[in-house]
Amino acid sequence: MSIEEHRAPPQVQLVEITEDNNDQRLDNFLITRLKGVPKSRIYRIVRKGEVRVNKSRVDVKYRLVTGDWVRIPPVRIAERTPESFVAQSLKDSLLNGILFEDEGFIVINKPAGFAVHGGSGINSGIIEGLRLIRPEAHFLELVHRLDKDTSGCLLIAKKRSALRQLHTLFRDDQVNKTYIALLAGQWARKKLIVNAPLQKNISQGGERMVVISPSGKSAETLFRRMKLFQDATLVEASPKTGRTHQIRVHAASLGHPIVGDDRYGRDDINKQFKAKGYKRMFLHAATLAFQHPVSGAMLSVSAPLPAQLDQLLKQETLIKI
Repeated sequence: MSIEEHRAPPQVQLVEITEDNNDQRLDNFLITRLKGVPKSRIYRIVRKGEVRVNKSRVDVKYRLVTGDWVRIPPVRIAERTPESFVAQSLKDSLLNGILFEDEGFIVINKPAGFAVHGGSGINSGIIEGLRLIRPEAHFLELVHRLDKDTSGCLLIAKKRSALRQLHTLFRDDQVNKTYIALLAGQWARKKLIVNAPLQKNISQGGERMVVISPSGKSAETLFRRMKLFQDATLVEASPKTGRTHQIRVHAASLGHPIVGDDRYGRDDINKQFKAKGYKRMFLHAATLAFQHPVSGAMLSVSAPLPAQLDQLLKQETLIKI
């Protein structure tokens, strides 16, 4: 029997949401309230309807509104800390990966191979690791997302007010994002704007996919060729919109998927590049640029290309163009 710590039997909690938690995702709110409870269990009690907002079932992605009443069921909190779930390599990367920080937010250089947050089947991610190494921080929330296998600039708010301001900038397309990607094969164009609507779908195998569809949401990406190699093309990708897997799907639509993309790429091509040392998807969030929500000054933060990717590029045969 596991050791559990509680002074009294757990009881149902009814919590009224204040301005401090306005616009916070339900899962992040519950993670904060139920410290020590595995995230997989938090997701399960929401999915089963044991957590209610205003007496109704909601999804973990539901954003709380001031005045909402949240019902939290009795949950026994096991005597273990989040630290046991966060890899030392992630903690080291976070400690050494701060690109910019002020009173309102942090920009970190996210390492590839880690999800931005824990969830179903994932014990912990970037935000959990950051909260662990910053125990004094009262508020740390993701402003946006990067795919697990994508590295580079990730923005995290340190205040609720900063989170709202930055969300507004993203929603109004006032954040300029630049990615570096290596596409399979030689792309003949120097520059191209891909304007193709994207729709979330679920494949037969249960894997979440995004497809180009006239009924999808508008999505626009500017691709600029940087270097041409014998077997690949290095490009700069600037998404005007921020749809899920946008760059990956738009690149694949050109007939030149991102090297190492096991979802939208080709297995035979990925195997060829893996044999040359490419062990991850070659997509890196290189730059974030936006108007600082407090000072009003333009802020541009860049993350250097990981040394491993940079070294692999030096082994490619460059073609003069």
